[in-house]
Amino acid sequence: MKKYLLTLLMAGLGLVILFPLIVTVVNSLTSRQEIALNYASVGSGSSGAAFTEFVNLKLIPDQVSYEQYITLLVESPRFLLMFWNSVFMVVPIIIGQTVVASLASYALSKLQFRGREPIFLVYLLTMLMPFQVTLVPNYLIADKMGLLNHVSAIIWPGVFAAFGVFLLRQFMMQIPYAYIEAGKLDGAGHLLIFLKIIVPMIKPGFSALVILLFVDYWNMIEQPLIFLDDPFMQPLSIYLSRINEGELGIAFAASVLYMAPMVLLFLYAESYLVQGVQLSGIKG
Repeated sequence: MKKYLLTLLMAGLGLVILFPLIVTVVNSLTSRQEIALNYASVGSGSSGAAFTEFVNLKLIPDQVSYEQYITLLVESPRFLLMFWNSVFMVVPIIIGQTVVASLASYALSKLQFRGREPIFLVYLLTMLMPFQVTLVPNYLIADKMGLLNHVSAIIWPGVFAAFGVFLLRQFMMQIPYAYIEAGKLDGAGHLLIFLKIIVPMIKPGFSALVILLFVDYWNMIEQPLIFLDDPFMQPLSIYLSRINEGELGIAFAASVLYMAPMVLLFLYAESYLVQGVQLSGIKG
């Protein structure tokens, strides 16, 4: 009996969590006229007082319509421009941080040199700082280097962020040093050991890092607002609030297209993410 009650409780909680997503998808497939009728009470009256009526919320539209998606993908090239802006920012950050973090993690976990632990402590301290604290130094550095209003001002800080080093180092600390010694006995150098031994053994860590980085930087807000003045260079996360131009149907469709890459990536790599996060918590 308890099992069934727990199942019902979890199903109810899951439905509550998924309800905004369901409403967004349904409304993105609803015609503009029906959306205008259903949400006519949203707004304020002529005197400035807010309406108190409830919206006509429907989970099944009277007629399925794809006009919002056609408007965004065919008639509105600016939406696609913002979408590709996000892609061209996020993909280099993911690739760059994965490469830099993996090499730095190998050095901080498998190489013996003076100051290794203090250096890693500095990485941890930068992770503990609120993100807003580092925005001012990053802005000053970008200004001195002439990178303001250029995507490089966002990409380079992301490439050298500390999170990837922390996550991958946890994986590499679990690998026995005997593997490194065996590689050295076979005449392999550190680069060959890293590529042939370490990298294949931490694939779950790479998968978890890629997913977490994509979600984090796909939703970034502060960096583009501060570093990019040109609205045509800003990513979709910034432009999303301005794309509807007063049309709720366009806003719903844009929201679905915006979150589609994250949902698809999570559904495809959910097991890798869970495995990677679990393994990263095991101390070597």
